[in-house]
Amino acid sequence: MLLWLSEYLQQYFHAFGVFQYITLRAILATLTSLIIALFLGPIIIKKLARAQIGQVVRNDGPQSHLTKTGTPTMGGVLILTAITISTLLWANLSNVYVWVVLAVTLAFGLVGWVDDYRKLIRKDPRGLPAKWKYFWQSAVGFVAAVFLYHIAQTPAETDLLIPFFKNMVLPLGVFYIFFSYFVIVGTSNAVNLTDGLDGLAILPIVLVAGALGIFAYITGHVKFAEYLVLPYIPGVGEIAVFCGAIVGSGLGFLWFNAYPAQIFMGDVGALGLGAALGIMAVLVRQELVLVIMGGVFVVETISVMLQVGSYKLRGKRIFRMAPIHHHFELAGWPEPRVIVRFWILTVIFVLFGLATIKLR
Repeated sequence: MLLWLSEYLQQYFHAFGVFQYITLRAILATLTSLIIALFLGPIIIKKLARAQIGQVVRNDGPQSHLTKTGTPTMGGVLILTAITISTLLWANLSNVYVWVVLAVTLAFGLVGWVDDYRKLIRKDPRGLPAKWKYFWQSAVGFVAAVFLYHIAQTPAETDLLIPFFKNMVLPLGVFYIFFSYFVIVGTSNAVNLTDGLDGLAILPIVLVAGALGIFAYITGHVKFAEYLVLPYIPGVGEIAVFCGAIVGSGLGFLWFNAYPAQIFMGDVGALGLGAALGIMAVLVRQELVLVIMGGVFVVETISVMLQVGSYKLRGKRIFRMAPIHHHFELAGWPEPRVIVRFWILTVIFVLFGLATIKLR
């Protein structure tokens, strides 16, 4: 929106031409969403508390979590609001990729909102039944994948890049649709599983989104893409602005979500932000690098799969409790220690993922 205004004003004041730079608009999107989140945070927390929309804690989990009962939830509304406003203000709204990532993020957020609404307001412990939650996630993910497949102009937009190898790509063809669908839906649910401790999920989301913003900028810049031997995809660099909006809103939310949390994001935030990471990785053709950078999300998901599989097959549990962050809590780690150590691991994973830009 403001890009269009700057283009008009540039006719009279050439200085407004600076807003054509994606890097500047990504920084401004970060700051804008941060300010919005910090401003709206106390307001939303008070409204949620007044409406008694609070966290429901399982009795079979760590006993320290019982004190979190009633903590305002559905804070993902704050994050998604900040992201949407900041993106609409600073992104190029004629860019189709901007609308794709925004639509997927909000659609998955809506699925999460319905689940939270049923659990917290209608007091239905089941929330949105799992089959319907998965159905709507699948519907959105599949539609997005089909749309991206049909608007692809070059083979590079549907090839799978193999990290650490300079010229190794795997043409996916129509299988791109199913692979992209899996990445979007899988990442959404992986982030949702990770969101179990104060601030545990949001900082890894911020770090991974920031790294994907770097990949987006390089992939959308013909000279940088050529120099670094990455596929050049025209227009995808604009996604860096959206990544900036996620970084800013995530940091703003962390201000209130840090231990001890004043608010939780709920499914509305976890599902929406997870889908955002997935769709962005698909657009910049870095799905496998996302697995590296999102290593914490991957480990959390695998721990749940192993726990469920082991219990069904052997009648025994591998971990004290899954996801694995609860295992460490029950093993005696204080919650802040678990959180910070998972953050440190994420920094390592993200740096390793960024290293793939040159390690080819």
